[in-house]
Amino acid sequence: MDSFDPISRRALLGGALACTAAAFSSNGQAQSAWPARAIKIIVPFPPGGTTDYVTRLVTNDWSRTLGQPVIIENKPGGGTVIGADALAKAPSDGYTLGCVSGSFCVNRTLLKKLPYNTDKDFRALGLMAVSEHALVAHPKAQLRTLADLVRLAKARPGALSYASFGPGSTPNLSGEMLKAHAGIDLLHVPYKGQAPALNDLLGGQVDLMFGSWLEVRDHIAAGKLTVLGMASLKRSPFAPDVPTLAEQGVSIESNTWAGLLAPAGIPDVLVQRLNAEINRALAQRSTIDAFAKNSVSPLPGTPDKFAAYMRSEQARFAEIIRTANITVES
Repeated sequence: MDSFDPISRRALLGGALACTAAAFSSNGQAQSAWPARAIKIIVPFPPGGTTDYVTRLVTNDWSRTLGQPVIIENKPGGGTVIGADALAKAPSDGYTLGCVSGSFCVNRTLLKKLPYNTDKDFRALGLMAVSEHALVAHPKAQLRTLADLVRLAKARPGALSYASFGPGSTPNLSGEMLKAHAGIDLLHVPYKGQAPALNDLLGGQVDLMFGSWLEVRDHIAAGKLTVLGMASLKRSPFAPDVPTLAEQGVSIESNTWAGLLAPAGIPDVLVQRLNAEINRALAQRSTIDAFAKNSVSPLPGTPDKFAAYMRSEQARFAEIIRTANITVES
């Protein structure tokens, strides 16, 4: 899987903007006809989550730069399938776009039947941002490090529980990776979303969870949760004093990322225009500062790079799902 180094993002952004500039000069007439009306962006999650926040922040200024309203339509349900299906069936004219995250890549393997073709019905526009995950525990578990967790789990197999946002969610896949890599047994407790999972973790009904640093950092600072490690390959710039799980012997990368897609068939010139709008927004100081305040890293780049990233995520998640034999009720 690709790893994004914050140090190289400025250089990456410069290259992405240079590439799109060439497309603009040769396609000015085609661009001028678009947009002529409002643009809708489907977010397959309820309002308020990390993915929704990223989408709104990145597209907040599009109304000014594009001269048309930009409407966010939250369409949750079906493990993001409902929103993705609505995008797949929309006209490929640049007026309906959609935000996706890791669950879009998970569903390709997890779900036996999808109402769309993951590989053929969409066109990548660009990544927007990523929020790293941390492995956290309720204080009553009396765990401080990954070694503490492994020692207790081996002494009492299945006694410790971890929460997820449902079968196939990123915290579920991360929990299964932890079990496999550390050789331990943990009880999986699935919830219907992040909010109820976090609430029960804070209440001590479950012991552990992989959660977005944005969502857990304040609870850690207040002493309501204990952080065992960051689920990233390198130390997070937002939590430089927290060791990674890899440093402690178990290499797990878990995060929440967000990117934009369009229905397949969208003209190349619009792909380049929309990618330029994404990268322009990510380069604004207001966006950079807002992301930093919320422990989110911008990920500028090209449509091809985003498409390659999704393919790598699909392959990575497929291996975990098959190895752990993760299933969902049909």
